[in-house]
Amino acid sequence: MDRLLLAPSAVALLVVASAWVPAAADPQITLLNLGCSQYNATPAAAFLAALNATFAVLRANLSSAGGGGGFATAAEPRAAAPAFAMAQCRPYVAGAGSCAACFDAAASRLRARCGAANGGRAILDGCVVRYESAAFFDGPATLPGNTQVCNGTAVADGSFAGAARGLVGDLAAAAPRAPGLAAAAARGGVYAAAQCVETVGEGGCAQCLAVPARNIDGCPPDSDGRAVDAGCFMRYSDKPFFPANATIDLAPYLRSPGKSNHKGAIIGGILGGVAFLLLGLLALFWTRQSKKPLKPRRGDILGATELQGPTSFYYKDLKVATNNFSEQSKLGEGGFGDVFKASLKNGKTVAVKRLTVMETSRAKADFESEVKLISNVHHRNLVRLLGCASKGSECLLVYEYMANGSLDKFLFGEKSVALNWKQRFNIIIGMARGLAYLHEEFHVRIIHRDIKSSNVLLDDEFQPKIADFGLARLIPDDHSHLSTNFAGTLGYTAPEYAIHGQLSEKVDTYGFGVVTLEIIGGRKLNDARLEPDSQYLLEWAWKLYEDNNLIELVDRSLDPEEYNHEEVKRTMEIALLCTQSAVTSRPMMSEVVVLLLTRNALEFQPTRPTFIDATRRVPGETSTSSSSSASKATVSISQLSAR
Repeated sequence: MDRLLLAPSAVALLVVASAWVPAAADPQITLLNLGCSQYNATPAAAFLAALNATFAVLRANLSSAGGGGGFATAAEPRAAAPAFAMAQCRPYVAGAGSCAACFDAAASRLRARCGAANGGRAILDGCVVRYESAAFFDGPATLPGNTQVCNGTAVADGSFAGAARGLVGDLAAAAPRAPGLAAAAARGGVYAAAQCVETVGEGGCAQCLAVPARNIDGCPPDSDGRAVDAGCFMRYSDKPFFPANATIDLAPYLRSPGKSNHKGAIIGGILGGVAFLLLGLLALFWTRQSKKPLKPRRGDILGATELQGPTSFYYKDLKVATNNFSEQSKLGEGGFGDVFKASLKNGKTVAVKRLTVMETSRAKADFESEVKLISNVHHRNLVRLLGCASKGSECLLVYEYMANGSLDKFLFGEKSVALNWKQRFNIIIGMARGLAYLHEEFHVRIIHRDIKSSNVLLDDEFQPKIADFGLARLIPDDHSHLSTNFAGTLGYTAPEYAIHGQLSEKVDTYGFGVVTLEIIGGRKLNDARLEPDSQYLLEWAWKLYEDNNLIELVDRSLDPEEYNHEEVKRTMEIALLCTQSAVTSRPMMSEVVVLLLTRNALEFQPTRPTFIDATRRVPGETSTSSSSSASKATVSISQLSAR
């Protein structure tokens, strides 16, 4: 029997090389850390072929990066044995040629050492290269195998150690806020730099750099020290290892400009130690408690153990919490039922969806089984189902409460707060991540079927969470099937599903593309403010794409100084890739995440979406024609959406 394959993010990496080599010839290719997974990919030949393909893409992109600090990702998700890879050079590596040379050195070491291992990473002075058999770009930035490398040669000057620690502390605080998540600085005879992988974001970068900052703290008074982790790198030295023009002023990126964060790091370490002891005591307490008989859980799911199904609430309690389902408590109306705001007895605020679905005992059993399944879906970009209650044919679903409501209210003028470009882009990425989880990462594949802006909710920090997933029928194991139960909003729904009933995960990809255009344009799908001959947003976007004028679609409320025109244009092109007529041409949502998080040129250009199709019977409707011939009368998707 084949061995169970686990991605390196799920198992400890074997650190097989971690020695510092004196920088004689080229310090940029000094090996600092090399790790390989303990598990081999199968079939090995297919995996190595996919890995070689991703490495070729990485090298091509790094070679054409136009300078140092190159970053690239590549993926072969549809291969017989999928491969995902990432490479990044330090921002001070001189030129694309040097960046590519560093990549070559790292890739060569990985091939020689890791063989067919299903994951590995090589960290050099000048670059990092990492690969896995599963998508890891959205994973944790710190993993087992993080280490420090000190050169063992002490500096005689007694002030050097303090200066090194001070500058390292400031870099750990400043780099997450600096452009490109990287910073280099020189102060008091110390030269230092810090960098995070671009995909981890500001929060992930801050968490990651906290680890190297602690590790490198043990190097001074040594004259040179490095610390590495899966998603970040840090180095200091008494000699310059980057050009003078690579430094930046750290003050604007520090909470307390000019002050070292080393003292805070020490305090944090002490607090961390105390927390560790408390966790140990809690673990001991939990071990003893777990031996006691478990009581049925009721009422407060927010304190419940993960992955144990929904909590059973009392129907009468939820009825009271919603003021008897009053209009004053109503948050909105959806295709599956009305939603109410509820205040539980413990003070928690939740959202309650009221459904009438259980006409028969079989329907009730099926629905309870589905509710149990989706209650185990846990992702930061998916609204969590907390519990349920039932009475007769009525079912109440209890969800976490989203204070900022739905996305459409911010996009289309019902909310006074305008979303800036950073918020909009984060929402787009969050939606993509949530859908990728439903399609490819949860143990049962779930297709939402009704992706639209009103089904995207925003938390207190405007992070997106997709709602109403799993309430439509789950997709079977095959890739597509014909469904007689249409569950979507025409216009947001892909033509093959709206007209022919053909369902696949690419239906959600299509809806994601349409919503992305709404987010960027600040306009509804069928906005009357558009040109008279282009009332449908997707059609207008395509015309602008053909005219090489996509920027015309951008919401006028956005400040042009606050966004990069090329980034916005590229995001719209990705949206158009998602709305292509040919189902097979649309990317998987995991591929969309990769495209959004990288600055590489799109490998494929979008093709024209379907605006007009032959009259077909929409499932549940009566055909307007006795023939399905394409020569018959046509109907536009924008007209369908208005029915």
